[in-house]
Amino acid sequence: MTIAGQREDAATADVTAELPANFLWGVATSAYQIEGAAAEDGRTPSIWDTFARVPGAVHLGEHGDVACDHYHRMPQDVELIRSLGVDSYRFSVSWPRVQPGGRGPVNAAGVGFYDRLVDELLAAGVAPWVTLYHWDLPQELEDAGGWPERDTAHRFAEYAGLVHDALGDRVRTWTTLNEPWCSAVLGYDQGLHAPGRTNFPDAMRAVHHLLLGHGLAGQALRAAASADFELGITLNMATAYPASDAARDVDAARRADGLSTRIYLDPLVHGHYPEDVVRDIAERGAVLPVRDGDLEIISTPLDVLGVNYYSSHVHAGGDAPHEDRIVESGLPVTAMGWDIVPQGFTDLLVRLSRDYPGLPMVITENGAAFEDSADADGFVDDVPRVEYIADHIRAVGSAVAAGADVRGYFAWSLMDNFEWAYGYDKRFGIVRVDYETQTRTPKRSALWYRDTIRASREER
Repeated sequence: MTIAGQREDAATADVTAELPANFLWGVATSAYQIEGAAAEDGRTPSIWDTFARVPGAVHLGEHGDVACDHYHRMPQDVELIRSLGVDSYRFSVSWPRVQPGGRGPVNAAGVGFYDRLVDELLAAGVAPWVTLYHWDLPQELEDAGGWPERDTAHRFAEYAGLVHDALGDRVRTWTTLNEPWCSAVLGYDQGLHAPGRTNFPDAMRAVHHLLLGHGLAGQALRAAASADFELGITLNMATAYPASDAARDVDAARRADGLSTRIYLDPLVHGHYPEDVVRDIAERGAVLPVRDGDLEIISTPLDVLGVNYYSSHVHAGGDAPHEDRIVESGLPVTAMGWDIVPQGFTDLLVRLSRDYPGLPMVITENGAAFEDSADADGFVDDVPRVEYIADHIRAVGSAVAAGADVRGYFAWSLMDNFEWAYGYDKRFGIVRVDYETQTRTPKRSALWYRDTIRASREER
């Protein structure tokens, strides 16, 4: 369903006032969350197919077997994207669809889907932005040890090459990993995401091998690419505020920042892990399994840093080492229970531009879940989501005015989808999906976003 004929809302002019004239606008999704067709055309199970079958792991035992049925409705979804007026569409490629089992030759039927998707996007005037890994590790590789094992990094680089062979002639921007913190910490330490393991040393091994996989893939992609090529990685980050000036609260914020931001960006940009973080994880019985040459590979030059931002937190030290906690701030929250902190977004982007200078940034995800209520026509008058997005775009503008090099913004997400351990209970989409009929209905936020993009162009 396109936006034509739907209700219109005037864009708020001051939202984009501080943004550059060539600012990139987009929407984003990920493969497992929308594609469905989980066992079609040679696709094999990923860790999320397996995890979703674990009793109690996912809300109501839901899974991505059908999701938004994007695999069968892709041309209509591309038309929906076109009608929003965005410049680019960020999507991820399903590793077990392209390379079943995580080893061996490319699956022609699987990669053919992405070949058609790229062509549809280009025909619609929308630039494809490829993310190679959005958490759907082939189950066979997890059975062999998963990301805590070094071989997985090499398998990832091989897979990246297969995708580039198929799409590299038409895709300019390549993101290797989406949110390696989630893959490592939620997946291998906290057990909240696939594969559901709870082993902190394994999680730290996963951190290093995810970054090594990024570096190996990045080197392979750059070697095979034409001149018109951009390499990136996407990290989920926040501003860690101390609850007070007390030493233990300041240290709690330092630890939070270290394990969520610096453990990734320092090796990626500066070629070394932060010494304080290495000490912190050693106190918890973990080491980063660095071999000679690894950090040179990991720090292969980046062209763009993808920034995913949803919230920031206030941190307080606990009674014992490494028993830090997040303090309630009293701020409004989303349906996820996450504080709404646009100022934290500005602070983060300005800090990144200071500590990692010369690295252009694009906001690759920003959005919010709220308790949507659809009318008889399926329309959602989601004013809180409009306010959230508007405030966060303004926050980006404030960072740009303060000197941060931010070049684009992707709204998360294009449509309601499978929200990982929350199943279908939480809705982030600017387009509503009726999961029974698969009807797509643009929400007020979609209309507002379209009109805001249009107004930003007219102003320039």
